[in-house]
Amino acid sequence: MRLSIVIPVLNEADGLPGLLDELHSMQRRGTEVIVVDGGSTDGTVAAAARAGVRICRTPAGRALQMNAGARVARGDVLLFLHADTSPPPCADQLIVAALARGARVWGRFDVKIAGRSRMLRVVAWLMNLRSRFTGIATGDQGIFVTREAFAAVNGFPEQPLMEDIEISRRLHRRSRPVCLTEMATTSGRRWDRHGVWRTIFLMWRIRLAYWCGKPADKLAKGYL
Repeated sequence: MRLSIVIPVLNEADGLPGLLDELHSMQRRGTEVIVVDGGSTDGTVAAAARAGVRICRTPAGRALQMNAGARVARGDVLLFLHADTSPPPCADQLIVAALARGARVWGRFDVKIAGRSRMLRVVAWLMNLRSRFTGIATGDQGIFVTREAFAAVNGFPEQPLMEDIEISRRLHRRSRPVCLTEMATTSGRRWDRHGVWRTIFLMWRIRLAYWCGKPADKLAKGYL
C-alpha cells in the first residue's frame, strides 16, 4: 500500500513549514504529501513549494479541498491531516499495518491537544473515548481511509461544517474504524482563544443540532 497525505490549508504560513518538516521522513519512505490551498493570501503556497510537496489549488472549503486532493492523489490509502495537527512518528507504517488485513477500511489516531489549559488533557481523553465507543472520528484525529472505500462513499460531503462526522457515519456502514492509540497532536489555539468551557459548550451544541437534523450551512453561521 502507498499512502497519500492530503492537507487542506488557508493562510497557514506560520505552522505549515514545521508540519511539512515532520512529514519529510515519511516522504523519503514513499509517502506522497499534497497541500491543497483554498486561496491563501500569506506565504502558505510558497512554504509548500519550498518543501517540495505537491500543491493543488481550489476555492476555500475544507471538504472541497480534501476531495480535490484525493482526486489527484496516487496512494492506495488517504490520510487527511489538518494543517495544525501533527501525526505520530511512523504514521505511514502504522496506517498500512492497521489496514493490511483488509477487515477494516478506515480509522483514526488518538489525539492530544497542545494548549495552555490542563483541562485539554481531559477533553482529549473524552474525545478519544467517545470516538472509540461511537465509531465516529473527527478531523483532528487524522482520518485515514482506503481509496476504494473513500470512493464508495463519494468522499467528503461538500458542506461547510461537520464533514468529518458525516463521512465517519458513511464509512461506519462499511466497517468500524481502526482506533490507533498512537497520538496525533493538534493545536489548542481555538480552545486557548475562546476558553475551554465555552468551546466545549459550542461544539456540543452544534453537534447535537446536527444530529437533530439542522443543516450544516445554518450551523456554520454560529461557529466561531
